[in-house]
Amino acid sequence: MAAPTPAAPEARDWWRRAVVYQVYPRSFADADGDGLGDLRGITSRVGHLASLGVDAVWLSPFYPSALADGGYDVDDHRAVDPRLGTLEDFDEMVRALHAAGIRVVVDVVPNHTSDRHAWFREALASPPGSRARGRYVFRDGRGPGGHEPPSSWRSIFGGSAWQRVTEPDGTPGQWFLHIFAPEQPDLDWSDEEVREDMLETLRFWADRGVDGFRVDVAHGLVKDVDGHLDVHVEILDTGREGGNHPLWDRDEVQDVYAQWRRDVLDAYDPPRSAVAEASVHPHRRARYADPLGLGQAFNFDLFACAWDAGEMRTAIAGGLAQMAAGSSATWTLSNHDSVRHTTRFGVPRRSGVGSQEAAKAWVTTDGRDPVDLDLGLRRARAALLLELALPGAVYLYQGEELGLHEVADIPWDAVEDPIAVRSGGGEKGRDGCRVALPWTPDGTTFGFGPEGGALPGMRQPAWFGPVSVAAQDGVAGSTLELYRSALRVRRVLTTVDDGLEWVDDAPGVLHLVRPGGWRSITNLSGAAVPLPVGELLLASDTDLDPAAVAQGRGVLAPDCSAWVR
Repeated sequence: MAAPTPAAPEARDWWRRAVVYQVYPRSFADADGDGLGDLRGITSRVGHLASLGVDAVWLSPFYPSALADGGYDVDDHRAVDPRLGTLEDFDEMVRALHAAGIRVVVDVVPNHTSDRHAWFREALASPPGSRARGRYVFRDGRGPGGHEPPSSWRSIFGGSAWQRVTEPDGTPGQWFLHIFAPEQPDLDWSDEEVREDMLETLRFWADRGVDGFRVDVAHGLVKDVDGHLDVHVEILDTGREGGNHPLWDRDEVQDVYAQWRRDVLDAYDPPRSAVAEASVHPHRRARYADPLGLGQAFNFDLFACAWDAGEMRTAIAGGLAQMAAGSSATWTLSNHDSVRHTTRFGVPRRSGVGSQEAAKAWVTTDGRDPVDLDLGLRRARAALLLELALPGAVYLYQGEELGLHEVADIPWDAVEDPIAVRSGGGEKGRDGCRVALPWTPDGTTFGFGPEGGALPGMRQPAWFGPVSVAAQDGVAGSTLELYRSALRVRRVLTTVDDGLEWVDDAPGVLHLVRPGGWRSITNLSGAAVPLPVGELLLASDTDLDPAAVAQGRGVLAPDCSAWVR
């Protein structure tokens, strides 16, 4: 590791107020024309990221993978998928992003490997009880001949959470645990070699200039398998209080992250950041954001909200409580695992059904059910200003700056998400938010790849052209220009203290005041509401007249948001 250099306090804590842009590498930009996004494609689009004004880029997995789960089935945690480039391409990308003032966060996947990983191949070639099998969760089956799985647990992607192997002598053998797809065997984190190897992975990428890590399934590493094999456990029940689920959020997992902090993250200057993806009960989230552990954790409460002022205010209060516990709040509306919020906000509400579930159901109909996409975009633009007005860090997902909707009509025979197969068609999966981005209004791939190159596996719809980067660039009132303006103004406004005060002046309106006296007003009431007198800094409503606001005649339309000082 290179000798540390002194770092200013703001450099050490850059992640507290950062706007982080998630790149899904395989669908961001294709430089070599093979139809798959790659690292050189990301490098070629650094200008877009810089003009957007983000502080960091978070890269979803770019490691060698059979893509059984979109790259989260990792063959080698310390390599680049040859289809996406080389380590030299990675280094060049990091240099280009750093030169533009953009930090780099990479996904690490510590809960499992792929079934093509060298360790797992060794485990399959080794006998039960061997050292090689000890790195994974292998168990004998139940019943005569061990023909039944060790437990009744069901995987998150559907079907049994256990897969039987064929032993080296050709006989049916043990079973291994896979909380996700069978191609993703779970590691056994009671094994010291597993722990040490992940420390080496963190050092490997930190030494190459990576500024931070997003930790996949951070709540799932430490398990109590043997104590619960005879108990039916709902694997999707991740919200248990007290850390008493056998597979999720066990107290001992914090010992793993304390070691990461002590032995790796704080060994660099400035320290490397980390953020946990941990679907846990809200009062347990602060444990993952502990400064002596990972330091930050995703808050999915706002992400899960319908277009409802009460729900959103409760979610914001929860995020601010996390900040009060010593970390920074985090806010996000979309990611690679969810229906884009631009669409989600337009799907009609159904009694007893959450907004995420309703949106998934809409996707499974191939988007044939009624949905108001214009309303969804209007609300998404307003939600952006609400999100950016909050203290803490914001995580954006690629394409949301274009107002992209979910692509629901991907032909079923082109769907790649294992959820679709393992659910028996009960869910279509997450491919609709992972379609290749449009950069130009025309061309066979809308600028995603070079003209004449291969087409992406999941075809882009024709409506991508009019909302491409080039089509919106410099166009007043476009969603892209709203994002650019909002990030630019936020950078100026949020250089002071982190607090906020609520103003309860109208039902269905989220009105908050930030230090420095500026205000964010988001109208979810269904009726127009008056705006406070002042300077209009920004609005999601292109018809709002700054002069009228300054004279006390400003009115905020429903499903819109504005910043006033």
